[in-house]
Amino acid sequence: MNALAILREAVTITLFVFSMMVFVDWLNVRSRGGMTRALRGRKWREYLLSSFLGSTPGCLGSFMNVSMYVHGLIGFGALVGGMIATSGDEAYVMLALFPVKAILLFAGLFVAGIIFGTFADFIAGRLGIRPCEECELQAVHPEELEENRWETLRSNLRRPSALRILFLLLMATLLLAVGLGGIHPEEFWMQVTLVILLLFGTFLGLSSSEHYLKDHIIDHILRRHTLRVFLWTFGALLLMALLPDTGTVRTFLQAHMLWVFLFAGLLGVIPESGPHLIFVMMFVDGMIPFSILFVSSFVQDGHGMLPLLSVSVRDSLRVKAFNLVFGLAVGGILYLLGL
Repeated sequence: MNALAILREAVTITLFVFSMMVFVDWLNVRSRGGMTRALRGRKWREYLLSSFLGSTPGCLGSFMNVSMYVHGLIGFGALVGGMIATSGDEAYVMLALFPVKAILLFAGLFVAGIIFGTFADFIAGRLGIRPCEECELQAVHPEELEENRWETLRSNLRRPSALRILFLLLMATLLLAVGLGGIHPEEFWMQVTLVILLLFGTFLGLSSSEHYLKDHIIDHILRRHTLRVFLWTFGALLLMALLPDTGTVRTFLQAHMLWVFLFAGLLGVIPESGPHLIFVMMFVDGMIPFSILFVSSFVQDGHGMLPLLSVSVRDSLRVKAFNLVFGLAVGGILYLLGL
């Protein structure tokens, strides 16, 4: 076991995750108003938009879905569909490890979110489920980027805060590490993409407001997500390295694949990004089929359920119950088909 190689791979994956999180956060914040306005109208717009938000990497899209749900902008079925489409922070790791298959997976979850969100509303209506009975969410914090970016950029260059200086030093160090090969993705296009994303993050660090830099990038992405992603990624890679040779593990899993399938669904109930990474790593090594990765991604929603848990435990349990049943049903069909 080469611990240094494992550490280097974990750092590379985490850096990809961090840089993509910054970009996706910026997209979500910039488009927040337009997406809210787009919800007004026909019911199908709720399913379409909530599933789209859910299928964006990370937890921000699912957080937006919860916020809109508790404010009555989307219904129960749309929330279920959005959580189905969500893969949590694992989405970033999958994009870093197998981008083409990851995009196909996200597309499948997006479609599943629309279909099963509709089913969830139909079943909820038959069962007399009244959504969001306990919701008393506080006023949403209007998180916006500065409109006059160039004026903000000039002001930040003249009088940068200590926090901004530290962040820019971090970004410069990361860019230097990638440029000199200290952090070196396997594919050249991945290295180019990483440099572009880091440059974009550096520009945001220079041109964003103090609020956006502190609350979004530092407190939310760096402190709440990046360290956790690194620890879980390193732990999953270390576990894979400590296992017996791949052939032995694959033989054992094949003899107990049905239990692995059920465990993937049940583990998805946990409202946490990280534990599900083990299925991502096993899929990369060819130890489990696509159907098990699909079930794990279908049922789990990363941290997306945490805001709703703080508002309505009953609605959270309902969403999880729907997603678990739907996920095991669809995943079971894929499993039986040999996928």
